[in-house]
Amino acid sequence: MVDINRRQLMATSAAVALGASVSGVANASESEIDESDTPGAPSVKGELKRFANTAFGAEVTGPCVFDDGTLLFSNQHPSDENQGKYSQPGVGYFSGFQFADDGNNDDFEELPIPNTKDEQTRIRSSAGEYTYLARGRDSVDDGAGLLGVTQTPDGTNVTRDNFAGTQYGAAATNPDCNRLVEAPRESEYDHYLFTNWENSPGNVSRIPIYCDDGEWHSDLENARNLANTEAFRSLGGTRINCYGDTTPWETMVTSEEHYAHPRVSLTNTVGDIVDAGTGAGLLGAAHFWNRPNPADISGVISDYVDDGALDEGWTPQGAFALTGVEFLAYYLGAERVNEDTGENSLELISDVYPNPYRYGYHVEFRNGDAADPDDIEPIKHYVMGRAAWECPDFQNDKKTVYGCSDGDSKGIYKFVADRPMTSYDDPTEIAGTLYAPKISAPITEPRASPANTDLDVEWLELGHASNAEIETWIAEYDDVTQADYVSIGDASHPAVDDHEFAVDADASLEDKIEAADLYVIEYGNPNYVSNEEIVEWASQYEADGPDGVDEELRKVPFIETRAAAKEIGASIEFNKAEGVDSESNARPGDYVYFGISEFNDDLADETGDIQMDRVDGGVVYRGKLEEQYNISTLEPVIVGPDFTDGPKVANDALRNVDNVYVMDDGRVLCCEDGFNESQRSYPNDCLYVFEPEGNANPGKGDENPGKGDENPGKGDENPEESEAETESEE
Repeated sequence: MVDINRRQLMATSAAVALGASVSGVANASESEIDESDTPGAPSVKGELKRFANTAFGAEVTGPCVFDDGTLLFSNQHPSDENQGKYSQPGVGYFSGFQFADDGNNDDFEELPIPNTKDEQTRIRSSAGEYTYLARGRDSVDDGAGLLGVTQTPDGTNVTRDNFAGTQYGAAATNPDCNRLVEAPRESEYDHYLFTNWENSPGNVSRIPIYCDDGEWHSDLENARNLANTEAFRSLGGTRINCYGDTTPWETMVTSEEHYAHPRVSLTNTVGDIVDAGTGAGLLGAAHFWNRPNPADISGVISDYVDDGALDEGWTPQGAFALTGVEFLAYYLGAERVNEDTGENSLELISDVYPNPYRYGYHVEFRNGDAADPDDIEPIKHYVMGRAAWECPDFQNDKKTVYGCSDGDSKGIYKFVADRPMTSYDDPTEIAGTLYAPKISAPITEPRASPANTDLDVEWLELGHASNAEIETWIAEYDDVTQADYVSIGDASHPAVDDHEFAVDADASLEDKIEAADLYVIEYGNPNYVSNEEIVEWASQYEADGPDGVDEELRKVPFIETRAAAKEIGASIEFNKAEGVDSESNARPGDYVYFGISEFNDDLADETGDIQMDRVDGGVVYRGKLEEQYNISTLEPVIVGPDFTDGPKVANDALRNVDNVYVMDDGRVLCCEDGFNESQRSYPNDCLYVFEPEGNANPGKGDENPGKGDENPGKGDENPEESEAETESEE
């Protein structure tokens, strides 16, 4: 949710709270097109009304509306300058207010902008009072854990208090997505609240909650960090858990925002590297995953330039998210290193190390209403592709899923299962087809405004596989550690054939790492999928289609999704695709909303399929569901401000949309993630409620919208019957 784009983030006192999110920039250059007065920026096709502002330094994340209309969201990484409780990260609801399920915004008055320090250092709303249900590091699980904090297999909290090294955001400071799973009727609770913790190692907590006299309460004693369960750890855990979704069969899905997955930086392709004969200036962070102290690679590249070993320097895209990789290894049971230095060093983790291909997926929790959290079953949906996922949107055919990958030069993807996902007795057998978008947009002079231009979408098939098949491909890389990276620099390494950078076997560790770095920069990391494999997959794809590639190359689009999609010309051009959602009972004819936090960089440069006017404030699109739940057109409905717009324009405009949450009456909650950017007169992010033009949607659809199966997440008793039923609907 907090990837770094090409614009230097404004320095603020919130930088410490944001941690890794402001630790560096992907590229110092800006969009080639300067921001000017873009027609239609800002604009709204309907009514946009501010409901709340979050506390200083915090994003608006994890909105969720209860059945009674109560609104809940997370106070994510607030500044310690905030007053009282608002300096503490946590999850809270607005006591004393419920949205009316009537489709219009008459149920609240618009909140005035926060003008004073008092107003800017607390959470304000037009109605109701923000009331915490839980805060980061609260005692949970009968005192056995701290809310949001992962533990090693022996029960040690994975924090910088206990381990030396880098961490992606301080543990338990980044609560994000919140989703409800209904508790069984015989339970003393009303719901289980699932909350993402956007750190590395990642976490998802489950908190029992109940309503008493109109007020919501939590049972923290029986809350649990699911990352610390055996089932969760057996999958390798997660990292950077961002937003998520609730499936039509009422299970929670968390999404891994695996920013460190790019093999190439920004607009480059793997083919560019192969053609150039070197990755210098082109590589992304993925190649340095198993490097000792991987997060230091950007500074090391600068040192190599200063020393004359490299002609040019660059920041590999996603390098900031290599923080926390060592902590993920400790979570998995690796023996500690760096104990003597008290900080991250080059000492090797060579026993247990995370496999990068196990991260960057949508993770579903089956049996989420189980009395015992150890009975909850996490499922990583490898078939849906690997990315820096912000969120998915599961459709009511129980087959189609749309997903947004956050960051610069990223994609919007679609997955379609062969049959309804609940019809598989074993969810690891879920199989289907992964698609990437090809966007058609007019290239005009003067440039078209995104406010006035629809995007036409064709979906390019990337490949077909099952979760189980992909897991076997991923497992091939399970035994790779930091020792394998260092060995690249050793002249005796059999895979690199005494390359020109290699040093003698008795050379120092530092010299071996430098030799390995220079080899990887030149040729790529031989420990993982090679550049040549990706280019060969694309060549066979172009010649014979996705079904005509060699068996050993079928893995490429599923575990190197972004690289594969770019290689075949998909429109991997979106900058910070940070939201996708639809009504829980959406059917063909209804809308899916997509939030693009910034319309700049690849969307507004001189290359690619989309070359429009630049709007740093972003755009909210919607796509109408067609037959078979396809989307072929994206229509802009909210356009943010130009960052040249002054306070009179920018103060009341939606700026840098993040999560979007579609209520069942057709209104859309729009959350902001643009702290102190633009020319607003105040720094706070806000939550707006969008009422589309002509919205008249209350109470439509099923009596129990989105309820799905009678036994949610358990699988249908008669899968063949379910499949036939869906086919007849289509």
